[in-house]
Amino acid sequence: MNGRALGKRPLPGGERIAVVYIQGIITTQTISGGPFGGSTAGIRGVVDALRRVEEDPAIKAVVLRLDSPGGSAAASQEVAAQVERVKKAGKKVVVSMGDVAASGAYWIAAGADRIVADPATVTGSIGVLIETIQVTGLYGKIGVNKEVVKSGPFKDMGSESRPMTAEERTILQKMVDDIYDQFVDRVAQGRNMRREQVLVLADGRVFTGRQAKSAGLVDELGDFRDAVREAGRLAGIKGEPEVTDLGPTNFWDFLTRNMTGRTLYPADMLPAWLLCSPLTQR
Repeated sequence: MNGRALGKRPLPGGERIAVVYIQGIITTQTISGGPFGGSTAGIRGVVDALRRVEEDPAIKAVVLRLDSPGGSAAASQEVAAQVERVKKAGKKVVVSMGDVAASGAYWIAAGADRIVADPATVTGSIGVLIETIQVTGLYGKIGVNKEVVKSGPFKDMGSESRPMTAEERTILQKMVDDIYDQFVDRVAQGRNMRREQVLVLADGRVFTGRQAKSAGLVDELGDFRDAVREAGRLAGIKGEPEVTDLGPTNFWDFLTRNMTGRTLYPADMLPAWLLCSPLTQR
């Protein structure tokens, strides 16, 4: 996930709107893909930028520009928690959805004061998964025999070298169910919906922006500029709001954005352990 951070000093000038970008896989890790594979940055830059929004008196609202298929549940929760702190500080939060704002990205978006999506945005994917790989057949063919010495029966749970036991599957299912309940509660609270309403939509499916608006997951159809205007309106800023656009964090991000119009993110590089059912782009 690529987060662009504000500087440490208060911004000069009058009332303004900040823009914070959340792009790529949402994770606490930093994964570098080099000049051609793009990069996926951890959430630290995003959280720091939102903290700056919270503390700077010149910033009256923030537009969160989301272009992410999701990622880690815990990382999404950390960003969502900082969004709540921004709101408690009296700042308005508007989400602008790009190509995709699904799963963990929607976890973040759900708490915004307003969500604006393009009609063809891919969003939703409210659900959780844990994915493991089991390659005992391959190991047998190539003559690999893996032996494990462990302190307890579940220490190597999820191992690729043996089938999952029924007990392990039960443990993992309970983890999935617990995080899923947290996700549903987040959406219900953030969107002011009954839990029963959310459950109808929370089966992992994705929606277009237009479908999401009809379902109550999105407030308005529009582009980035519409989201900026909405943020200015909610913040009570008269006229065209002054916008602080936070620039690329590194050279490769700058290069790939200018070459392709977007940041490349290597979804295939992220471990599938405990993801909020991301819609992986390939």
